Amino acid sequence: MNTLDPSKRYLITGGAGFIGYFLSKALLEKGAEVIGFDNMNDYYEVSLKEDRLAILKKEPKYHFIKADLADKDAVFSAFEKFKPQIVVNLAAQAGVRYSIDCPDAYIQSNIVGFFHILEACRNYPVEHLVFASSSSVYGGNKKVPFSTDDKVDKPVSLYAATKKSNELMAYSYSKLYGIPLTGLRFFTVYGPMGRPDMAYFKFAKKIMAGEPIQIYNNGDMMRDFTYIDDIVKGVENMLCNPPDEDENGAFYKIYNIGNHKPEKLMDYIAVLEKCLGRKAKKEYLPMQPGDVYETYADVEDLMKDYGFKPETTIEEGLGRFAEWFLEYNKER
Repeated sequence: MNTLDPSKRYLITGGAGFIGYFLSKALLEKGAEVIGFDNMNDYYEVSLKEDRLAILKKEPKYHFIKADLADKDAVFSAFEKFKPQIVVNLAAQAGVRYSIDCPDAYIQSNIVGFFHILEACRNYPVEHLVFASSSSVYGGNKKVPFSTDDKVDKPVSLYAATKKSNELMAYSYSKLYGIPLTGLRFFTVYGPMGRPDMAYFKFAKKIMAGEPIQIYNNGDMMRDFTYIDDIVKGVENMLCNPPDEDENGAFYKIYNIGNHKPEKLMDYIAVLEKCLGRKAKKEYLPMQPGDVYETYADVEDLMKDYGFKPETTIEEGLGRFAEWFLEYNKER
């Protein structure tokens, strides 16, 4: 297995996003040249994206392009100018519940935008395209842990449907044009400088404001929470290791990246309360459309191919998040 090559140029879409920021930072620290691409939309606080970006822009080997993946000319221009050898497509309209209210955003970003990335990689050949899928593709699967061999053709949200579509589009492009492609099904990523639309971040805000937190399905849910450092390490392992050719002639592989340890939602909240030093007021609500009861990643392939699996406990991860959260909001 090859180690990460700092002599390569890495293009990261969603570069000012949560995972994009931490991955960019890790690559820059290793001496690599990184091109960030992000439309800086206001799905959540733009100020947080700007704060992440301000840190990255201090690095001389970092370049930033503010543009939208739905703008094909902007995507092609980025490839023409920088000629990246490795591309990581993290840009997407995220959020299961938001996809019910604003479906257009998901088609433009996740379908049209990803198509433009695939077309750019076809016209400006790359050594490897790594793209973000999601544990949401498993829908209401009852068999756990979720395996990449499971059938995933019954999505329960448009967001999940767009991510499954990305996997199908990627496979066809790999088969047709020989593009090496790796898809990553992320499982509930959390940590410092994370996404304010995620439950743990919303909980922290409301707990510190003395407001009640909304707990769906009356708290009877389980999630395979995965700490950001584990996600970054997993992605780093893959960047310079494109998949082998499969039986159909495609250079394509899908992996789960999850903690392989689902946590009860109420236990997760209890740890967060402890880390913040404050108890939460709680409002219990029924299950929301598009939500699933449990997520649980089978990471056997990740271990077999890379000798790696996420291991950060929620006590460690939420502790680091709470420390950052309290400091960050004290300064504002």
